Amino acid sequence: MAELHVALVAADREVWSGEATLVVARTTSGDIGVMPGHQPLLGVLESGPVTIRTSEGGTVVAAVHGGFISFADNKLSLLAEIAELSDEIDVQRAERALDRAKSADDALAGRRAAVRLQAATTR
Repeated sequence: MAELHVALVAADREVWSGEATLVVARTTSGDIGVMPGHQPLLGVLESGPVTIRTSEGGTVVAAVHGGFISFADNKLSLLAEIAELSDEIDVQRAERALDRAKSADDALAGRRAAVRLQAATTR
């Protein structure tokens, strides 16, 4: 089976790196799926979940907020402003953040909290 090398990097750390068969991410142009042999691309990431289907058959889900996606020569780089793996997300804390954002009418904070909840519950 063909594979691509994936590096998900946040501003402060490498979040995940490994071999995968498919990566789905949200860009300003819409959701995109990248598989081995995809055409080279460069795009802007929007807040949303990133789903990585690993070569071993597992799934890695991360909440990503802003950044860039780049693919060439079967190497995919996701360079995010903020990224958290789903198992790092405290669901109760994210729910409280969403409630606070709604009561403060803060759409950006609400979107971030909603993305975190989506990623955490997709584990």
